[in-house]
Amino acid sequence: MSNTRGVLYVHSAPSALRPHIEWAVGGVFAEPVRLEWQAQPAEPGMHRCEHAWEGAVGVGAAVVSALRGWDHLRFELTEEPTATTDGHRWMSTPSLGVFCGQVGHSGDIVVPEERLRWAMAEDDPGAALLDLMGDPWDAELEVFRWAGEGAPVRWLHRAV
Repeated sequence: MSNTRGVLYVHSAPSALRPHIEWAVGGVFAEPVRLEWQAQPAEPGMHRCEHAWEGAVGVGAAVVSALRGWDHLRFELTEEPTATTDGHRWMSTPSLGVFCGQVGHSGDIVVPEERLRWAMAEDDPGAALLDLMGDPWDAELEVFRWAGEGAPVRWLHRAV
């Protein structure tokens, strides 16, 4: 089994949820995880953190499964491609749920042919294509990606 790496970005979590997030992520990695939390300036009373990780291909999906569905939690997680596998990018918000995009070696979201055919058959193919690329999730998370002064930040943005 190949190893990969990635980053978990918790963009917005209430204080009471922080130990549960650490416990859930630590459970996936089978070791304690201590996250460095900071205030989230985009939503007073909420906190943010990021955690770089390494593990087997597929660990990203397990982390997302452990965190999905929690009220008031906004996060995204990346899993880098390997020599034999594509990567993935997950985004989750309380209002939209979880998005999963396959990421190719160039870093772009890859949309499989059958999903493109489905989108083209929809009443509004343009909106369906934007959904397949995660645009509604990007739009909702963008304000939370901006961190306070001195916070560690890895900018996620669209390549032009």
